[in-house]
Amino acid sequence: MQANPRVSHHLLLCATPTKGLCCPDPQQGAASWETLKRLVRERGLEDLGRPGGIVLRSKADCLRICANGPVLLIWPDGIVYGGVSPERLARIVDEHVIGGTPIAEWIAARYAPLSTTNSASLSWSNGT
Repeated sequence: MQANPRVSHHLLLCATPTKGLCCPDPQQGAASWETLKRLVRERGLEDLGRPGGIVLRSKADCLRICANGPVLLIWPDGIVYGGVSPERLARIVDEHVIGGTPIAEWIAARYAPLSTTNSASLSWSNGT
């Protein structure tokens, strides 16, 4: 087992916000979260030996982007997708996360990407 696997992406999905400002249908958020977990697992993106690095995923309560939820933030790219649904997630994972090509028509916001020159920001330590 690799002690400090490289992290290629971190996917943060605002799927079940407590205030419900961006995602009026909690069922769609929950279904999107289950789909994201399945896709990451099925595509081997959590495999510690993955040459491109592992993909982390986190369910967020609120990403403070209150429009067209569920909302998916992809780091280090700084791209936010709105209107995320189980149907859209396969394309986002395949084309953007794996293929490196964002889907322009679904982008709700952009942040400055994290620097890839600082390896500490893209490494994971298991505490050993």
